[in-house]
Amino acid sequence: MSVIGPDFISLQVTNLESSATFYQNHLGLVRSQAGPPHAVVFETKPIAFALRDLMPGVKLGADTQPGLGVALWLHAPDAQAIHDKLLAAGVRITSAPIDGPFGRTFTFADPDGYLITLHSKA
Repeated sequence: MSVIGPDFISLQVTNLESSATFYQNHLGLVRSQAGPPHAVVFETKPIAFALRDLMPGVKLGADTQPGLGVALWLHAPDAQAIHDKLLAAGVRITSAPIDGPFGRTFTFADPDGYLITLHSKA
């Protein structure tokens, strides 16, 4: 037996509704009707992506970098357009757009400080 690969990604967030709204408004993600009351699951393919309330004992704040050591990349066919929208909205861009093996690629910080990389080539 072996692991096939990832099939679900979830980030713990300090304010579930605020973070869900961020991902909807800035990245165009659509909420799924599935999911428990403490989480928002989005209709993403091929891997499910969700946000959830903080689990007991987890603290996020200005003095921590959430997800340190983990790289979360999301595919967006028009990464440049999303970059421009995020920049105009005052979202912190941590790595400017570049063209590379994964197409147009850049990184931004979400409301909790998670670093999310978008790339245009699947």
